[in-house]
Amino acid sequence: METNPNPNPPARSKMLRQSSLAPESEENAAATSTEEAEAEEQEAINSRLGLMYLANEGDLEGIKELLNSGTDVNFQDIDKRTALHLAACQGSTDVVQLLLDHNAVVDAKDRWGSTPLADAVYYKNHDVIKLLEKHGAKPPGTFRIALWRGIQVAVKTLGEEVFSDDDKVEAFRDELALLQKMRHPNVVQFLGAVTQSSPMMIVTEYLPKGDFCSYLKRKRSLKPKVAVKFALDIARGMNYLHEHKPEAIIHRDLEPSNLLRDDSGHLKVADFGVSKQLKFANTVKENRPITSQDASWRYVAPEVYKNEEYDTKVDVFSFALILQEMIEGCPPFSTKPENEVPKLYVSNERPPFRAPTKHYAHGLKELIQECWSDEPFKRPTFRQIIARLDDINNQLAQNRHWKIGDLNCFRNLEAFMKRNRLNPSIRSSSSTIR
Repeated sequence: METNPNPNPPARSKMLRQSSLAPESEENAAATSTEEAEAEEQEAINSRLGLMYLANEGDLEGIKELLNSGTDVNFQDIDKRTALHLAACQGSTDVVQLLLDHNAVVDAKDRWGSTPLADAVYYKNHDVIKLLEKHGAKPPGTFRIALWRGIQVAVKTLGEEVFSDDDKVEAFRDELALLQKMRHPNVVQFLGAVTQSSPMMIVTEYLPKGDFCSYLKRKRSLKPKVAVKFALDIARGMNYLHEHKPEAIIHRDLEPSNLLRDDSGHLKVADFGVSKQLKFANTVKENRPITSQDASWRYVAPEVYKNEEYDTKVDVFSFALILQEMIEGCPPFSTKPENEVPKLYVSNERPPFRAPTKHYAHGLKELIQECWSDEPFKRPTFRQIIARLDDINNQLAQNRHWKIGDLNCFRNLEAFMKRNRLNPSIRSSSSTIR
């Protein structure tokens, strides 16, 4: 038998156009599409890593080119560090300014909990410190994970530079005094403190699932039943603070990054660095205007921004924004610079409702609108909010029960009809029923 000198058929030339009916044409197109997608993905990864390298090197022009081409300014490496972290470490003021101009997250936390400002303080880059604080970076209270009596704990540390600032020392001791009084499932548990030596520290329970801000970034929008569950956690913790005896406690900086998730997935209110106690009156008036270093502008009530007297209802305003963020999948006015957002609140503008109407069923939208009312006295208390949320939660559960019930009925009917087809005696006996 004559052997084929060329057992493998010759491959088609890729230089020539193929038949539109060739069986390999779709496979080739799919392979080409996959290759192109992989190439694009690799190019994006390379550009992000390039951004990190150039930020470390202080290459302003190279960074401009990458950012203008669409590279993600908030890319985080394996240690969750951003280009802003690296530029802050190096003291590259121009690079820091450029990154901030492109909406870099000013308080991004790496895997160890450090922010760009904390890094700038550690490396004594004073110009960068001023620039970051101007853009709303929080004071350098740094969280670390440590072992205490054989268990993991969170340690909040204030550096030596805080001792020269009487206001910060007083705020730290006020936070300690508050934490010592608190015992609630939805409030972070205080464990101990170091106050007589430098650095001063507060030790609290460690919640490894991290803050709610990171969770929302991963999940985007939440289902209504999940959002209501989290909202109840927040409301219960805040109600405990507001009804605390003998003095009510105002958090004043309620935002997703100050809410932590425990092992069971429930939320706990944390970070009382700017909280206030209503000791002798029903309202508070600051001696100086609140700055973006004191509280997040994106979640601040208008009366706080205007430096007016305020009460516990400022936390209700912040709560409304967080609840809406859970449904919408993005922070309030996410496309606006943070320092512009409170001006919108003052002019009575609120984040738009873009999610489908069914996601705001059973009065959820109306509750949010009441909570962010421009007039504080019209906002409900957290005790009232809990009652409303419980009612919404029950209605959501009832709807789910009916859906499952309808489905089971359908399955039972389908099974009966199947048995009826297979067993004529059932059909004949059932036909005699009157």
